[in-house]
Amino acid sequence: MPPETNSAALPSPTFNIVKRRLSFFGLTLDECIQVFFGGNAFVAVVILGLITYFLFREGAEFFGQNRQNLTVYRQAGLEYVDFMRRQEQAHTALTRDLFELRMRAVSDMTTRQGLTLAEANQRLASFDDYAGRFDDAIGPLRGMVADLTEVATAIKTKFNINQDKLEEREQLQSAGRTVEANAVKVEPVDFASEIAPILATRDAYLENNRVLAAEFAKLVEQVPAAPTPKLQGAVERFKVKVKAYVATFPSIEAEMAAWDFRKSVPLWKAFSAFIFGRQWLTASFWQDWYGVVPLFVGSLMVSMVALFLAIPLGVGAAVYVNQIASLREQRFIKPCIEFISAFPSVVLGFFGIAVLGEALRALSQVTWLQWLPGFPIAERLNALTAGCLLGLIAIPTIFTLAEDALQNVPRAFKEASYALGATRLQTITKIVVPAGLSGIISAILLGLGRVIGETMVVLLCAGNRIAIPDFTEGLSAFVQPVHTMTGIVAQEMGEVVRGGIHYRALFVVGIFLFFLSLGINFLAQKIVRRYRISIG
Repeated sequence: MPPETNSAALPSPTFNIVKRRLSFFGLTLDECIQVFFGGNAFVAVVILGLITYFLFREGAEFFGQNRQNLTVYRQAGLEYVDFMRRQEQAHTALTRDLFELRMRAVSDMTTRQGLTLAEANQRLASFDDYAGRFDDAIGPLRGMVADLTEVATAIKTKFNINQDKLEEREQLQSAGRTVEANAVKVEPVDFASEIAPILATRDAYLENNRVLAAEFAKLVEQVPAAPTPKLQGAVERFKVKVKAYVATFPSIEAEMAAWDFRKSVPLWKAFSAFIFGRQWLTASFWQDWYGVVPLFVGSLMVSMVALFLAIPLGVGAAVYVNQIASLREQRFIKPCIEFISAFPSVVLGFFGIAVLGEALRALSQVTWLQWLPGFPIAERLNALTAGCLLGLIAIPTIFTLAEDALQNVPRAFKEASYALGATRLQTITKIVVPAGLSGIISAILLGLGRVIGETMVVLLCAGNRIAIPDFTEGLSAFVQPVHTMTGIVAQEMGEVVRGGIHYRALFVVGIFLFFLSLGINFLAQKIVRRYRISIG
């Protein structure tokens, strides 16, 4: 009898047919598998390259346009007037300090001293009189700034109209409509003669500064006594601020004396104005500014709140599930945590607006929680609300990767620890967690990358105020509204003119965000590789 053969070990007819067809193309089955998986990697590299190319192609021209933007700002005299405007705005900040001081005094009198609102206002009559005189002192400078603003903006508007006409003429010429192109009249702007009225006010400004310095010196001496003993320190700090404000006059005057509208704006200024700029101001009658600092600070603050919540919860859950929980608990906890990532971010954003924001604000009104920084919360949409929701989003990422890192710790480490008489808690804290620490750190970094790239939650819940929070208030800054890099792109991209400076600026924000996320992921991968080598 012929020897029996194992039919399961023989190639199937279908397998032989596929193999013959592949050999017809000169490829073996192993080579085809290699091409398939290698092709996936190639596609990923190509897509990454296309994204990078597209971002740079659309954003590269921004810095040239921003340089032109800053050049017009200087040539039209806006920069010169801004020296005076900066002085006026600093005085406005001092006036705001007086107003806040009065509000604190009223609150202290009504809540601690038991006075009625009318009695508190009557006691603060002298303080109100002083605040009025302090505000009126800047009147001459405020009037000068208002007059020069009209002159400078008129020069800028005239220049922009000429630029539009030049662009219209070029478009008509490119379309072969020479006659119509020649009919477009363009009047060149002579900046030297246009800004002459602005420069002519220098002597009047210097004289006004001398009067202001003398007036504020008197006002410092006439500051009323603190309305309540609790506010004595705030009154003394206000005096110091006024003296520091007056001390800035000579430096502003020196900058104005050295100012020259003919001086060219270097290209590095266009870069530094974006990277270190503290304002993101668009569609302004005065001047558009594209500074990424307030957006970066907003993204950083929201991410800090998110990680503050997600790290202990995500890592703690990973340690419990991997080292302590029973099999039944693992089967219940892991799917529940990972299910959080299935929620659309826009749904979480709506939850933040309707539920979490209101809940946090109501909680901040509780009397025995008033000692917490920032409580009571004035606005429900702020960095804290958005950060709490982003922390919820980051927990599944941190939990899953941290749990995998702990799972890969060699079992022999635990057994050796138990053999030496260590308890379970000692083994976890002294052996298992340190052994998987690099993997846990990489999980945290990937969670940060997940948080910093989130859009809808921050767009809906962060408050969207483009300003650097007041960090002099300490942790209370985290309950102030902020804006983020992802949020600004999502909010403004649909409203900009393609090819304009605003359009290009948003792409540069995208480039900045792209490299930030790429750097975080690269650092996480480096830590993972080091972790694998150490375990191996």
